[in-house]
Amino acid sequence: MKFKFNQSPLICFLFFKQNPNYLKYSSQINRAHMATSVVTQNPSSTEEEDLNDDKLCSSISSFSLNETQNPPESVSISSLDKEGLIERAWAHWKKLGEPKLIVAPMVDNSELPFRMLCRKYGATAAYTPMLHSRIFTETEKYRTTEFTTCKEDRPLFVQFCANNPDTLLEAAQVVAPHCDYVDINLGCPQRIARRGYYGAFLMDNLPLVKSLVEKLAQNLPVPVSCKIRVFPKLEDTLAYARMLEDAGCALLAVHGRTRDEKDGRKFRADWSAIKAVKDAVRIPVLANGNIRHMEDVKNCLKDTGVDGVLSAETLLENPALFAGFRTAEWIEGEEESTKVGGIDQGDLLVDYLKLCEKYPVPWRMIRSHVHKLLGDWFKIHPEVREDFNKQSILTFEFLYDMVNRLRNLGTTVPLYVKDTGLEVSANNDSENAVRDS
Repeated sequence: MKFKFNQSPLICFLFFKQNPNYLKYSSQINRAHMATSVVTQNPSSTEEEDLNDDKLCSSISSFSLNETQNPPESVSISSLDKEGLIERAWAHWKKLGEPKLIVAPMVDNSELPFRMLCRKYGATAAYTPMLHSRIFTETEKYRTTEFTTCKEDRPLFVQFCANNPDTLLEAAQVVAPHCDYVDINLGCPQRIARRGYYGAFLMDNLPLVKSLVEKLAQNLPVPVSCKIRVFPKLEDTLAYARMLEDAGCALLAVHGRTRDEKDGRKFRADWSAIKAVKDAVRIPVLANGNIRHMEDVKNCLKDTGVDGVLSAETLLENPALFAGFRTAEWIEGEEESTKVGGIDQGDLLVDYLKLCEKYPVPWRMIRSHVHKLLGDWFKIHPEVREDFNKQSILTFEFLYDMVNRLRNLGTTVPLYVKDTGLEVSANNDSENAVRDS
């Protein structure tokens, strides 16, 4: 029997996890029944919808990994002393302009068009979605649909999950000519990461984590970065951070929640732990957690001393966060000092769709962003959401018409800005404002 797969990294991985003939590490993982995402050669109507969702929104490709470049030679970590490594880490960060406003990695949600939308509205660097290193090395279709970029998409972190140093290196060498950091996902807390033995669940095997970092640091032409979560005990977090630095990590992003604190609305990120990490290591450090608007950005930079901040979930509802815009949820108590900002989520969705026409991605990603951006609009007019969900095959014409339909129904869900007397717009000088604050 032959199979086709939905191109989501998580769904693809479910299949490989649950079919031991295809999984190198099957002895480490619980076996289960065949995942429902596996599609036979004679798919049902529901499965056909899934396949349509997985098709690219255009046949035009903006970038191909088959386009080879000649990267600079790798530098062995053994040939440099610790001071040299620290100097190189900072020299690289400064060369990139020390970006402070960064799009966090989000599976199926920080793809190229969304990264470019966030960059238009103030983001100064971005991560790709998490890529599964083994599937990336084995499957050409996965490589070409899940990782795309363009010359304007810089600085760029390409993130992989992995539990095998050789496989990770093989995947990283493919993307190294097209990015500024190869990032190791050491922070994913979801069950899929537990089953797959990657992300935050590698915190239980620090020798393996160290070997992953060393393998990349010693063999890649670009620096290796790591994204972690904190341990319940601060001393364990600090020892972890120092170990990563010693292994060759050139930049560390710290999510201020533990592995068990998955709900960002229920658990506040611990900025004091992030500050302690910043004080404990000498490489650049980024903070992740509690970044909902630009006041949070300024407060986090001030309170932690970090070199930049990441935002994830909030950006999905408001990709213009770094340009100073807020959703209504984050003006409560500050109504007198805010004003309507002149754009809304419908405008942002139209911007995103235009970028998707230029930089094709699977339709499933577009569906996800439509739900996130128009969630509040759909609450007012659920019949429009129902019509959207009924579409087994999406088109740009339908999506543009849907936005117009919502507007014609009188729907207004504005974004807001702090009333400083200054106009806020796309491509504003957000980073300078942060730097000068």
